[in-house]
Amino acid sequence: MNVAQTNPGFAQVLACCRRFADANAGPDGVAPTPARGLSVVRALHPGELQVAVQKPVIAMLLQGRKQVLTLGTSFEYAPGEAMVISADIPTVSQITRASIAAPYYALVLELDPAVLRALSPAVSERPGEVRPVRVEPIAAEVTDTALRLARLLDQPGALSVLGDGLLRELHYWLLMGVHGPAIRALGAPYSHAGRIGRAVDILRRNFARKIRVEELAEAAGMSEPAFHRHFRAITTLSPLQFQKQLRLIEARRLMLAEGTQIAQAAHAVGYASVPQFTREYGRLFDASPGKDIRLSTAAVRARSTEPYS
Repeated sequence: MNVAQTNPGFAQVLACCRRFADANAGPDGVAPTPARGLSVVRALHPGELQVAVQKPVIAMLLQGRKQVLTLGTSFEYAPGEAMVISADIPTVSQITRASIAAPYYALVLELDPAVLRALSPAVSERPGEVRPVRVEPIAAEVTDTALRLARLLDQPGALSVLGDGLLRELHYWLLMGVHGPAIRALGAPYSHAGRIGRAVDILRRNFARKIRVEELAEAAGMSEPAFHRHFRAITTLSPLQFQKQLRLIEARRLMLAEGTQIAQAAHAVGYASVPQFTREYGRLFDASPGKDIRLSTAAVRARSTEPYS
């Protein structure tokens, strides 16, 4: 019995998201929606390994398969399952099943700490293991809310009026489910996760400039030793490593998606030395920038000549 039979409405969510992504997906396969933080991802082929510092999200897999390696554990999930990442952590991911005939589709929502904070008083705390990454079947209530959102993707006027309420409802059902204990901390301003989140936001918005640890610790309301300890516990990286990965990931996007030259990309993300950029890029992506560009270009050309199947 497939997921469409055991989870009513799932096939309809897929149909709505497929229609929207096929019409709106960009070269990177992402189709942003008019709803805040909500997007549909489409891929026509299995993909290369993608390194990212992932924001807290829920990714509902609708078709295809994906594998994610994070915190030393590998997760593979399939249609009808959702991966919730409830902390800013590095991930290495790969779409493992996709084709022109049966593309990969996923509905992705960035979790909103403000919404979680507003809902927390109305949701009793549930006991449960707090894990920053978890894969579980999509709950019926989440599917139902996602379907009502997906039906509005082609009606931006209605979505602008109703979308915030539906996003709030989606956050509520996530808090009420198995992911609740982990994502609840995102909305708690005085929890370690909430306080480190303020520092992470500074890093994300200012990754190209030098940032003093004192500035980050002050934003988190912690002493420097405590800040270092809790930052690494939550993200698995030091603040410097976190910023470095943000820089390298953005440089890779500039080169592969926008055709930016290597030196220009290095300087754009804050590197003064191109050789240093090249060394650190190779350590993270297991290929020099030049080789990475050549491999990506060759893969795009190969795919463009594939017959429709």
